[in-house]
Amino acid sequence: MKKDFNTYKEGLDLEFLRAYCMEHGERRVMERGETLEEAGEPSRWVAYVERGCFKYMVHNDEEGKDYCTGFVFEGEFVADYPYCLDNDIAEVSIEAEMPCEVRVIEGAELQRMFDEDTEKMRIGCQLMRNLFKMVYARDLDHYRYSARGRYRRLLERCPQVVQQLALKDIASFLNITPVYLSKIRKEMTFESGA
Repeated sequence: MKKDFNTYKEGLDLEFLRAYCMEHGERRVMERGETLEEAGEPSRWVAYVERGCFKYMVHNDEEGKDYCTGFVFEGEFVADYPYCLDNDIAEVSIEAEMPCEVRVIEGAELQRMFDEDTEKMRIGCQLMRNLFKMVYARDLDHYRYSARGRYRRLLERCPQVVQQLALKDIASFLNITPVYLSKIRKEMTFESGA
């Protein structure tokens, strides 16, 4: 069974937000490498991804390197949440991993929906809890599992991700080098007898 890479949606009915984005959102076609949000700038957008994939990037000034901290796929929402709700400074850059088509609304519009409707506010609170649980579990997995174990869990949970993403981005997400990820993949292939 295919599982979603991002678990924040589990148990939530976000159809109101998808429908709102589709009806009122500005349609944008974005090319690979184009940014929706830029770290250090005000965060403004919530987007429903109709086609494509985005990656969340953070820059390490000390090392002078960018790291991939997450991905968003078709049928999901992409935002630097909750910073986009109040136009706070973005913590991450959100970059198109491939050509994408999105429906974009301002985060302030979503905040207004939450403020005006107690049921939507409840969903917003649950969304925040789910996002925290997802990110916290990923953080803990860096301590619970070796790099090999994290890659194996990724394959078990959502094998389709490996076909959709660049090796360097998967490696960055797992916090290892592409060379080490290639070694892990090679070892696992030999173990399985393929």
